Parts: sequence; structure tokens; C-alpha cells
Amino acid sequence: MRIGVIVNPIAGMGGAVGLKGTDGPDAVAEAMRRGAVAQSGPRARRALAILAKRCPGAGIRIAAGSLGKDWADGLELDLEMVTTPQLTGTARDTRQAIEALGEVDVLAFAGGDGTARDAAGALSQGAGMLGIPCGVKMHSGVFAVSPESAGHILADLVEGNGRVGWKDEAEVMDIDEVALRAGRLAPRLYGLARVPVVANRMQAAKGGPRRDSASALAAAAHECARGCEPGALYIVGPGSSAGAFAHALGQAPTLLGVDAFRDGQCLHKDATAAQIEALLDDRPVRIVLGVTGQQGFLLGRGNQQISADVIRRAGRDGLRILATEDKLSSLSAPVLFVDTGDPGLDQQLAGFVRVQTDKGRFMMMRVVAS
Repeated sequence: MRIGVIVNPIAGMGGAVGLKGTDGPDAVAEAMRRGAVAQSGPRARRALAILAKRCPGAGIRIAAGSLGKDWADGLELDLEMVTTPQLTGTARDTRQAIEALGEVDVLAFAGGDGTARDAAGALSQGAGMLGIPCGVKMHSGVFAVSPESAGHILADLVEGNGRVGWKDEAEVMDIDEVALRAGRLAPRLYGLARVPVVANRMQAAKGGPRRDSASALAAAAHECARGCEPGALYIVGPGSSAGAFAHALGQAPTLLGVDAFRDGQCLHKDATAAQIEALLDDRPVRIVLGVTGQQGFLLGRGNQQISADVIRRAGRDGLRILATEDKLSSLSAPVLFVDTGDPGLDQQLAGFVRVQTDKGRFMMMRVVAS
């Protein structure tokens, strides 16, 4: 099994600072100006650490420097490093790194939808790909549900234990970031990819237009809003389901961003992680969330502005989840995933939660660490 590994060092930087992605040098520069911290390297290392633990000495071909090897140093892996031209901070880095790796059976890449799109275009025909989830946008069906899951899939491939199947038509999706920042969702199918299939370790592609009943969602949101606790800080995540809560407060939500409210008043629109954390005091924190269509993610997909510290303050009991029964029944697995970037916190959040589906109607769903 010839495994290639690359890391997109800028993937995911735009999430916590509210940029909805980092496609293009201008977005990267703005993310850095806002104090963004790189996510992809540490998350890639979490995946490779699982591989090293289960398969000591496993051989991988890996790009040099921040495109790969920097994040594997010190792990018990047999690294074959390949060099690439000078970094440009653009999609060209990904394509050139893949070309330098040469023929591989599967490419493990740390990034988001933009990296998936670039990788799919550069991979040789018949090669598989496995995304280590690190981006802000992860609509494609090529990603593991967490870095640890990606590591276990790689280990299964090395061991050849028969646990891994293959799918040849996983969708590679991406959306226009400029349109996204303007509040308009413009998804596009860029191609199909060959990906490993392992139960509960790979995420589905994000579902298309939902069959949600607008009246049921509005009724659920209004009942949730009427139950707001005086003085509590309400963090409202992106998406139309959570946005219905803001509408119930008489406010216009940031459809693809995160807003903060207290006592029905908006404290911050389209807030970054730092701006949300600055609102914390000794009063309760509640987080209003929707469910990512078909994939079933609560945290870690498109709402990285809600940091682990904020989530920890709210706790599992502080989550207010809105989704219709149609959406919950269409999930690829009957669970809700969390991927906060803190594995310990993910485990703390695991358990059963109530999801409000209509006025006076709830479904119990199990939250699992991805």
C-alpha cells in the first residue's frame, strides 16, 4: 500500500476569525491579520500519530517542510520525503506536492474542500484520496469524520485487514467563498473521487436542498426563543435552522456566520472566536445549533468561530439544537458528530441530547466524538 501525505498549511485558518475559508492569498493575509492560528498541521499529526501507534514503522511518502514532514517528525514512521518548489501559498503548492509524490495508492491530505478540489485534479487515475478534516468548508464526501478516524483508516489500509472498502463516486464539492461571505451559498460539483469506505469513519457529502418544513422549524425556534434565560449569552451558529432562532428574537441572522445575543439584543454579528470569548462573564452560555444536512455534524463544520473554551462553558446541557424530523431521518448515520479540535472536550460532549423539531416536539439523538 503506497500512501502519500500532504498538508495544506493554511487550511482552516479562516474559520475561527469568521472568514468562511482561506481560498486565495488575500484571504490568507486577512486571516493572519485577524490573528488566525494554523489548524491543519496539528490535526494531520493527530492522524499520523494513530497510524504510527497501530503500525510502527509504516512507510509513507510525504511532502517536505510545512507541506508534510514537519508534522510527522518524531513519530515512529518510515518517511520518504519528497521536495517541492518554493511555497507560494496558493493551490499550486498542493498540485506540485502531489506531482512530487508520484504514484500512490491513496493520498491522505489535510485540508478542506479547496484542497480536495486541487488534489482530485492532480491525482493520477485510479488513486484513492482520504481527507483529514481541517478546512472551514467540508461539503465533499472524501473526508474522515475526524483526524483520528483518518489515522485508523490509514492503519487499516496498511494492515490489509479487510475493514476498508472503496467507493469510486464520492462527490468533490466546493463553494464560492466570495459569495459565501456575502451570505449566498453557491455550491459546485468539481468531480468524483475514489475514497475508502469504513462504517462511522467517513463523512457523507453535504446534502442538497433540504425538505425541512418551514412552519415546523419556525415553531420550534419560537418556542426555544421564548425559553431564553435572562442574562444568558446565546451564541447562534450558522445555517437556516439556527438562524430561525434569531428570526424568532426579531433579529436578522448572519446566515453563514455566528451571532451573539443576550436578553433578545444582538451583541455581535458575524463574530470571530476572539470576539465571542470577549463576551464571556460569570453568566450562563447557551449555544444554538442546527445540524449539517446528511453529515450530522453539530460542531466543527463551518462553525469554528465557536471555540472549545466557549463550548466547554456551555457544556452538553447548554446546547440548544434545532432540526426537523425530515433532516434527522436523512442523516447518513443516526448520530450527531462533534469535532471541536479538542478530543477530550469531544468525549465530554458525547451522550444524548434533545433536538427540538417543532413546537412541543423533540427527538433524542446521540452525540458522538468524531
